[in-house]
Amino acid sequence: MDTEKRKIAPARYHTKLNLLSPEQVERIHRASLHILEHTGMHMPHRRAQELLASRGARVDYERGMIYFPPTLVEEALAKVPATFTLCARDPDLDLVLDGRHGYLTLDGSGLQVIDLASGAVRQSTREDLEQATRVADYLEQVAFMWPVVSAQDCPQKVQPLHELAAQLKNTTKHIQAMTAVTGFSARGSVELAALVAGGREALRKRPLISNFQCSISPLSYDAESLEAALVFAEAGIPVGFMTMQIGCSTAPATLAGNLAQGNAEILAGIVFLQAAFPGAPTFYGSCATVMELKSGGVACGGPEDCFLQAASAQMARFYGLPSNIGTFATGAKASNWHAGVENAISGAASIFAGADMMCGAGLINGARIFSFEQLLLDCETFEIISRTAAPVEVSDETLALEVIHQVGPHNHFMAETHTLAHLRELWQPLVIDRSPYEKWVFEGKKETLEAAREKARLILEQHCPEPLEDGLEEEMERLLESYLKEQ
Repeated sequence: MDTEKRKIAPARYHTKLNLLSPEQVERIHRASLHILEHTGMHMPHRRAQELLASRGARVDYERGMIYFPPTLVEEALAKVPATFTLCARDPDLDLVLDGRHGYLTLDGSGLQVIDLASGAVRQSTREDLEQATRVADYLEQVAFMWPVVSAQDCPQKVQPLHELAAQLKNTTKHIQAMTAVTGFSARGSVELAALVAGGREALRKRPLISNFQCSISPLSYDAESLEAALVFAEAGIPVGFMTMQIGCSTAPATLAGNLAQGNAEILAGIVFLQAAFPGAPTFYGSCATVMELKSGGVACGGPEDCFLQAASAQMARFYGLPSNIGTFATGAKASNWHAGVENAISGAASIFAGADMMCGAGLINGARIFSFEQLLLDCETFEIISRTAAPVEVSDETLALEVIHQVGPHNHFMAETHTLAHLRELWQPLVIDRSPYEKWVFEGKKETLEAAREKARLILEQHCPEPLEDGLEEEMERLLESYLKEQ
């Protein structure tokens, strides 16, 4: 297993689902422009205020409020590249964001993990993140990495840097350093990535990491997150903007209002970034949801979530922006029927709507608990849905008229050359058991969850990601120590 050359298995698109009519998309767009111009965004970052003021925004410096004229928004959107590449340590694993592929990542950042040996739920560590990354490095469905659990045994000041170092060490795939949300952690992340890339200029040419910053709904950004975005963008690293608004709590109860507000927050971040670095690669991120009315928490997995996923992907396509859409993250407390239903429908919503990036796999209980088993099950679900949505070739070869004529009635195709030439194109499961019932009973009625657990253990035992160059791990650890000591 450790000598196999890993590949990427993305979703491939030829048609895309539109849940919103063109008129509805236009109304949401205009509503967002109205919010940005008349209600404004709280962006308490002096450089952001001055940059946007110089480009025609109205700024209330005392309150930290910025009001965006529609023309400023339209001009900024025109500067964003429609496509760009998320580079990987292994160039064969580069991801082109071209609107024709959908890439799955891990979820982030759970605080607990289901121990693979004991089954107990416990606090997550850096070692857990390293192991989760190793398993995800093996899985073809996982195209790029998020830190799926938090390295809580590391000093909090440099925890995001330890998380990035853990993943750089254990995968050759692209990494989205989504826990770097301050200027301090952004600078450290850039330095770590530059070590692996071969220097700052090499990193600029081939950014091995990307990042996004979250709004604070309703209608606000933290000053530190805006500073982090500037640090990353200055280094040539793609930076997106993501909302995580909660209907009935931090956004309106109505789906249209939820979308309009979240859309405005994303656009504000993108306009700010383009004001600082015109043409910088960026993307449209949404993990929108609604409140669970009985508890006041987050619903996670209901029909509103799935609608918001598909509609957000559609809004991103309206702007010609790559999208990163919250996918899976079931509210189920275990990897059970509940998790399967929610994640299957969630995956279908994102894939059929043409999401460019989907975050993510592996967490349960509303993105709080990481499960190795759930990671494999989510990948299985992703593969089934993505193959359902994939384009189908209709040609003389695939219509198979000649072989159908040769076989004729009351015969079979099993020994035909045409069958042998194409049978390996059919999907084969990773952990789902499709054996006969009697065989399943004879072998102990093994449940899919148990099969996933065994597969995860096997991957950890046998899969060894391509190591970093000699001496790089030591350099990274020295860099982490220097940042820990920095005042």
